[in-house]
Amino acid sequence: MSLQCGIVGLPNVGKSTLFNCLSNAKAQAANFPFCTIEPNVGVITVPDQRLNKLAELVHPQKIIPTTVEIVDIAGLVRGASKGEGLGNKFLANIRETDAIIHVLRCFDDENVTHVDGSVNPVRDKEIIDMELQLKDLETISQRISKVQKQAQTGGDKTAKAIYDILVQYQDALQQGKSARTVVLDKEQRKLAKDLCLLTDKPVLYVCNVDEASAATGNAYVGQVREAVKDEDAQVLVVAAATEADIAELETYEERQMFLEEIGLQESGVNRLIKAAYSLLNLKTFLTAGPDEVRAWTFRDGWKAPQCAGVIHTDFEKGFIRAEVIKYEDFIQYGSESACKEVGKMRIEGKEYLVQDGDIMHYLFNV
Repeated sequence: MSLQCGIVGLPNVGKSTLFNCLSNAKAQAANFPFCTIEPNVGVITVPDQRLNKLAELVHPQKIIPTTVEIVDIAGLVRGASKGEGLGNKFLANIRETDAIIHVLRCFDDENVTHVDGSVNPVRDKEIIDMELQLKDLETISQRISKVQKQAQTGGDKTAKAIYDILVQYQDALQQGKSARTVVLDKEQRKLAKDLCLLTDKPVLYVCNVDEASAATGNAYVGQVREAVKDEDAQVLVVAAATEADIAELETYEERQMFLEEIGLQESGVNRLIKAAYSLLNLKTFLTAGPDEVRAWTFRDGWKAPQCAGVIHTDFEKGFIRAEVIKYEDFIQYGSESACKEVGKMRIEGKEYLVQDGDIMHYLFNV
């Protein structure tokens, strides 16, 4: 399952520094705009302590975590929707992603140039919002011109439904609101999917702060929280430069000591990876045996056969049933056989909605 989060923001807000912390790939990072031109893609391991706990009981030959793809996209400037700077490339790269991690500069440092001359994360957010909204408005206007006549004069109910959706989006965008603020029902969502609107993608705001603000945030973070309070979006506080220093430490113990010194229990990078995974509406089921303990990614709301197909298409085609143990039960009783003995292994059929942390064993026939 190849789903991507794109890291976006104005030039010099810390996108590439953050990306370098997330990925083994090393995006160029320097103190000038447009440092990152081609999008860098990193396949990032999703932290999951459940794998380690299971491995202590099962003693597998290997542990395989799940992953998420993060894309570092070139910085945006005013006028990007009209092609200014690297606007066309930037917007095309965003369109290909499934969700947006919007990095906002929330620290003062006279040695780091700001493209607009001063630190103001709310203004920075509004610049990018406006450019994305303008591009979406252009997309909507083009689509309206194509379907309007068909919707208003013909008997095509689908065209009429699409036209009504387009008008709702157009009204919101003209008011300076993002497409994601438009409330659509399930059927309307299906019709709107092909529009691929930039501002309809789920978004996570990352406030890049200095080390002193890593644990508690600062006034800039407060301004961002106030600005996005009516959006369905999470705000995460990360000190990218500090995370880069932590990443250079050799041992887990050293990294944990550093985190404790600045008042954190978990690194901002780990929190960001988990948030990105959630932003993509992803969950994890597990398999556990002597060969491997492994995490598998699935979409929230998937049923047992769909999840079986994540392992192998034959599992989905020939699905018979699934044997399911809750992670907590496996940890409590210590093994698959013990869970079975106390009635904690359930047999589920094709309609079972798989839950995050389910330990699955599939029976199939092809």
